[in-house]
Amino acid sequence: MSHVTSTSDGAFTPRPGAAPLSRMIRAQAALETRMLLRNGEQLLLTVVIPTLLLVLFSAVDIVDTGDGEAVDFLAPGVLALAVMSTAFTGQAIATGFERRYGVLKRLGATPLPRWALMTAKTCSVLVTEVLQIVLLTVIAFALGWSPQGNPFAVLLLLVLGTAAFSGLGLLMAGTLKAEVTLAAANLVFLLLLVGGGVIVPMEKFPGGVRAALELLPISALSDGLRDVLQHGAGMPWGDLGILAVWAVLGLGAAAKFFRWE
Repeated sequence: MSHVTSTSDGAFTPRPGAAPLSRMIRAQAALETRMLLRNGEQLLLTVVIPTLLLVLFSAVDIVDTGDGEAVDFLAPGVLALAVMSTAFTGQAIATGFERRYGVLKRLGATPLPRWALMTAKTCSVLVTEVLQIVLLTVIAFALGWSPQGNPFAVLLLLVLGTAAFSGLGLLMAGTLKAEVTLAAANLVFLLLLVGGGVIVPMEKFPGGVRAALELLPISALSDGLRDVLQHGAGMPWGDLGILAVWAVLGLGAAAKFFRWE
């Protein structure tokens, strides 16, 4: 971008050079957010599906969620699903096709550094998640949700969950073809929806399968949120540790293997 300065006689002359880095990141983050919110498929993943699951499974006794109100069990899992849908599935698909069509290559040639582009994408994900969480929380309260627990623990779980899923999404988008990313990201979304403790309690799975599923980031996020919001537990260090490991591995692998072309 170039700047324009005025001279003493009122005329304007260009001042070549890039805009401040913070301004470039804000502008790119705003653009990424608008593009995401205008995409019908992304809205289906990030807003419509979590909302329908929350309302349907809270209103109809389809899955035995144990004692208490169904919404108290479902709301934390659906919040975890919302984070996964935005940070992993949506970001992987969008970034994969941007890479295929050469958008990332062209952005990489602009004054915006590549790390700043990833920062802008992360900011876009966080803005979208805030909107998701506000909407789902309002709906859950309308359905009779009674959350409890430490808000800081909830925030820490959501941040680490976002980091973990973002790293995995960028790794997939930066190493696979766009069509493969589209299919794989949607398949993983469906599998983790069923086997990640979102709507089906982990106690329903056999012991060996359950032990493996509990190590997944979606299981750690949904169980951690449920322990805090439903049972009023303290800091869920075990679940936070699992998310931290996934975040480090995912982001580290994405930084090493991501291909821009």
